[in-house]
Amino acid sequence: MTSATELPAAAPADDETGSTGLGSSPLRTDALPKALGIYPYAADLWAEGLLWGAVLRSPHPHARIVSVDTSAALAVPGVRAVVTAADLPAGPDGAPGGAVVADRPVLASGVVRHHGEPVAAVAADHPDTARLAAAAILVEYEVLEPVTDPEAAFHAPPLHPDGNLLRHLPLRTGDPDAVGEIVVEGLYQVGRQDPAPIGAEAGLAVPRPDGGVELHLSSTDPHGDRDRTAACLGLEPDRVRLVVTGVPGASTDREDLSFQVTLALLALRTGRPVKMTLTRAESFQAHPTRHPALLRYRHHADAEGKLVKVEAQILLDGGAYAEVSAEALAAAVAFSVGPYTCPNVFVDAWAVRTNNPPAGRMRGEGALQTCFAYESQLDQLAKQLGVDPVEIRRRNAMSTGDPLPTGQAVTCPAPVTALLDALADSPLPALPLDDPEADWLLPGGPGGAGDPAAVRRGIGYAVGMVHMLGAEGEDEVSTATVRVSGDHATVICAAVDSGQGFATLARQIVQSVLGVSEVYIAPVDSDQTSAGPAARSRHTWVSGGAVERAALMVRHQMLQPIAADFGMSVELLTISDGKITSYDGVLGMPVSQALEGRELWATAQCRPHPTEPLDPETGQGDAFVSIAFCAMRAVVDVDIELGAVRVVDVTVAQEVGRALNPRQIENRIEGAVAQGVGLALLENLRTEHGIPLNASLTGYRLPTALDTPDIRIAALLEERDVVAPFGAKAVSAAPAVVAPAAVAAAVRAATGLPVGRLPILPEDAILA
Repeated sequence: MTSATELPAAAPADDETGSTGLGSSPLRTDALPKALGIYPYAADLWAEGLLWGAVLRSPHPHARIVSVDTSAALAVPGVRAVVTAADLPAGPDGAPGGAVVADRPVLASGVVRHHGEPVAAVAADHPDTARLAAAAILVEYEVLEPVTDPEAAFHAPPLHPDGNLLRHLPLRTGDPDAVGEIVVEGLYQVGRQDPAPIGAEAGLAVPRPDGGVELHLSSTDPHGDRDRTAACLGLEPDRVRLVVTGVPGASTDREDLSFQVTLALLALRTGRPVKMTLTRAESFQAHPTRHPALLRYRHHADAEGKLVKVEAQILLDGGAYAEVSAEALAAAVAFSVGPYTCPNVFVDAWAVRTNNPPAGRMRGEGALQTCFAYESQLDQLAKQLGVDPVEIRRRNAMSTGDPLPTGQAVTCPAPVTALLDALADSPLPALPLDDPEADWLLPGGPGGAGDPAAVRRGIGYAVGMVHMLGAEGEDEVSTATVRVSGDHATVICAAVDSGQGFATLARQIVQSVLGVSEVYIAPVDSDQTSAGPAARSRHTWVSGGAVERAALMVRHQMLQPIAADFGMSVELLTISDGKITSYDGVLGMPVSQALEGRELWATAQCRPHPTEPLDPETGQGDAFVSIAFCAMRAVVDVDIELGAVRVVDVTVAQEVGRALNPRQIENRIEGAVAQGVGLALLENLRTEHGIPLNASLTGYRLPTALDTPDIRIAALLEERDVVAPFGAKAVSAAPAVVAPAAVAAAVRAATGLPVGRLPILPEDAILA
């Protein structure tokens, strides 16, 4: 991948300059062990007396459980335990749990609501024995008609005691009778993208002498998972300890609650350690996907292309259980117009329950689906007016101080016009060369059947936005402790590094504040004070902020006696390059000398300003802490006879607040763009009557290195958000939100076809 960035090339790695503080790009703390293959993951764990777990899953998307007979499984030699919902503490539906709403049973009791739902589990001496025994469990089902069409869910019989409607959120602002001179309409569909993590779900449960259990998992929310697991097992939270192992990929939540509780239950039942590693097919069944969506839009504009009114209907398929559908719907509604101003907005949005695979948290949930729709609408508007796609966006671009349709003022930097200008000023990639040795550059790849004369180039633009941290009144808080002894420091913070590089950032923060040479990041477990989940790019803000505050408190402890000795205030002392210096240059002392024989520590919290729920009648309210913006230009080559599409180049302009680690920012943008390109052209977990058809890495198409385009960074705008620690903003979700819309716009430009669904199929790009 290539990169042409406007950031200070002054962000070299520490192996080039020795710089490790904020604004530099030191090597990630986990880079070397991962490259050497010695980084510890849950699948690598072992314990004395280990048993293996396996799960029996429903072959039906909707059925009533008539009976469960475990006798054949118990008779298999080497089987140590078989558990069902009857072995869990009594609940309204078999010890229910869930990330936000407790509506999902750990093991199905009475009814199954999606294909692959866990029904029973086995512990045995060998993994093959466990799987054979699980297959021997006899379950009698009364198969029920599945509800797989989210539009039909409104009138279908209830699939759950809570009903089929997970949330309805209307948005009303402005004059409902307003009309524009130009009106464009569109119907848009977004498919079911799976996170497809590089490492499948795995874990180890070890029973404790006090009757509790210790879980070793790649959890992204250790305290939340601990509390929910304890509740499902009928234990006090302090009887469950969760130790976070290496996270092998997490652009969504990792191990679901059923996996954790079942694993713990087997360990408690047998009194021995139990390990479970899911197959890839099971992994597709076990974790949530992106919400499929159906979106109907009508845009009104004046003769100059300025938006007058936006009307929309948004329908999210939440699958069998609530998960985070209410949160996703709030983002979809609040960002339904995108980073544009419009005085009149009327939206109705619903999230519904079906018998499809459960949908959950995945980069830019809610915001991605609406970004595809509103950007497609702006392309329609530009075409009808004969205006350049960039210009139509400039005319409507939001800026700092403008309101969202929810009435919340955008008080953070919102340099939408500057991002568009950066894209417009960035050079375009060269046209394909008529070179026989470069035929892999054509759509279809090496040896493709296409005719080069049928290839058309298209250029598309898109701008999007995402919120950071939790929303609608969620209490966002994190705690960190910094200890310093000699010339090294230790950071204790339960913020899981799920790939976003938090461990490296924490090291940079402490080195910048204290000037110490060595910083150790303690492993994460639930005995530490909570830092909350690794989601919505929150750890850079709240956990990074907590680390900074704790480090500043230690800094004050370290400098106070020195300042007193020299008769000056602490504020007149600075730390740079491992040296303490006074404002007048009289004092110059190594940090290691100031810390000699001393042990200092401090604990601090970071909690951003509160938010409020959106009004259930009007959708109004200050629901978000802050917002991040990204603009993107995609260049594609389309074979208009075959419908083959190759993404040639993606150029990104993003506002980052402050670039704390430029190289990590570039890496995160590249990964997010690749994920967005996957949804645009390839990724869709297809189902038939609620049963996944391609739940494997051979059937579910992921982008390879040849599918991933050159990714260039035109600009990383640094306009600090004054309420954010360090002034920094999220970087991963926004490019993932925008990339599918940009690729669709480019295919639309190449073919002249409407392109109303993701992923884009070959028939969507063929000119008859």
